[in-house]
Amino acid sequence: MSTPAPNFKHQDKQPWYKNYMVVIFVIGMPAAVVIACIWFVYYSYQIRDSVVRDDWYMDGKTLYHDVSRDKLTYDLDLHGQMQFAENGDIVFYLNYPEQSVQSGKLLNGTPLTYPDTLELSISHATDIKKDRDVVLKHIEGNKYSAQVDIDPVKAKYYLQVSNDGKDDWRMQDVAKLPRAKVSFDPLPVFAKS
Repeated sequence: MSTPAPNFKHQDKQPWYKNYMVVIFVIGMPAAVVIACIWFVYYSYQIRDSVVRDDWYMDGKTLYHDVSRDKLTYDLDLHGQMQFAENGDIVFYLNYPEQSVQSGKLLNGTPLTYPDTLELSISHATDIKKDRDVVLKHIEGNKYSAQVDIDPVKAKYYLQVSNDGKDDWRMQDVAKLPRAKVSFDPLPVFAKS
C-alpha cells in the first residue's frame, strides 16, 4: 500500500496583504517605531536643559573687575548675615568692622554710610527659572529687607550681595536653600596676598 505524497503547494485562500502577520510586522512595528521616535524628539525638546549662564563671555571679560570687588570686600572687612523667613521675607544685616563703626570711616578712609539699596542675586545651580534678582532696601541702621519667592525644594544656590556705588563691593556665598540664615564673609584667598 502506498501513501499519498504530501502536498507542499498549499495555497492560502486570502491574498498576502490581508494576512494579519503583514499588518503587525511589516506595517505596524515600523509605524510604532516612527511614532515613538517623533514622541521622543518632542519630549526631549520640551525638557531640554536650560542655559544656566548665557552671558559667560561677558563674565570672562569682567573677571578682573569682579576680583577687584571681592578684594574690596576683604580690604574693608565687610561681613553680612541674611535671614530667610518662610513667608518670603529676607532680612540682611551689613556688618562693618567695629573699628569703622567707632571711627565713622571705612578702613580705606571713606566716610561710613549705609547704601540706600543693595543688589541681591540668588542663582540656582542648574535651573535658570529658579534664579531671583531683588533689591534689598535700607530699613534702619545696618538692616536691609526684601521679599522673594524661593522654590521650597532644597537645592544649591549661589548668593551674591553687591553695592554698585562709590565703594563697588560684593559678598558671595554658596548655600542650600531654603534655610534660616546664611553668613557672608570676605573671601580668605586675599589673606595670602
